[in-house]
Amino acid sequence: MIEVVLDTETTGLSAAKGHRIVEIGCIELKNQIPTNKTFHCYLNPQRKVSEDAIKVHGYTDEFLSDKKKFSDVVDDFLKFIENKKLIIHNAEFDISHINNELKLIGKPTISKDNVIDTLDIAREKFPGSSISLDALCKRFRIDNSRRKFHTALIDCELLSKVYINLTDQKEPRLNFQSEDSNNLNNSKKIDYCKSIVKLTKDELENYKIFMKKTFKKNV
Repeated sequence: MIEVVLDTETTGLSAAKGHRIVEIGCIELKNQIPTNKTFHCYLNPQRKVSEDAIKVHGYTDEFLSDKKKFSDVVDDFLKFIENKKLIIHNAEFDISHINNELKLIGKPTISKDNVIDTLDIAREKFPGSSISLDALCKRFRIDNSRRKFHTALIDCELLSKVYINLTDQKEPRLNFQSEDSNNLNNSKKIDYCKSIVKLTKDELENYKIFMKKTFKKNV
C-alpha cells in the first residue's frame, strides 16, 4: 500500500481570503514505512505573508521572493501524489489551499475521498484531549525537539510516526534500503516510538501469583 504524508505552510489561514501556499512537503510511505521518496518545495505566493504566519513558519517575503510559483511545480507535485492516499493532519486546511492553487491555474481539484485526516482519527480515539501534532507526539513519546517552527517536511516526518501509532500498527526499529537502490548510503533509519504500557500494582501481583502456580505445576 502506497500513501503520502502531506503538509503545507501558507501566507495565512484562509484560502477564501486569498492566502496562498509557501511550502509543500510530502513523504511517501510503503506499508506505512517511509521510502526514500520525498517531494519538497518553497513557493513564491505572489502576495505578502501575514505576520501571524511568519511567527508560525518563519518564511519572510524576502526569503520567498526568488522561489518558484505553484504553476512551475504543479506537474511534478501531482505526479508524486498520483493514485496515492494522502495522510494529512487537519486535512480541510491543506486541501482547501491546494485546491485553491489548482483552481487558479485551471487544474482539476483533489477529492476529499482520497484523504485520510489524522485529526479525525485522533478526535475519535481521544475525545476531549488535545490532538494537535505536538500533543500527539507527546502522547506517543515521539521526539519533536526539531520542531522550532512549523516546517512541512519535519511535520511530515512527525506525522508519519503519529499516524502509525494512531492506526495501532507495529512500528519497526530497523535500517532499510529502498528496493531500487544498491547504495547503502541511501538507507534510512526508522525510529518510531510507541508508548509503553506499564502494569498496575494489582496486575503485577496477579502476574507473580500466576507464575508461581505455573512453575509449581511444571516441577
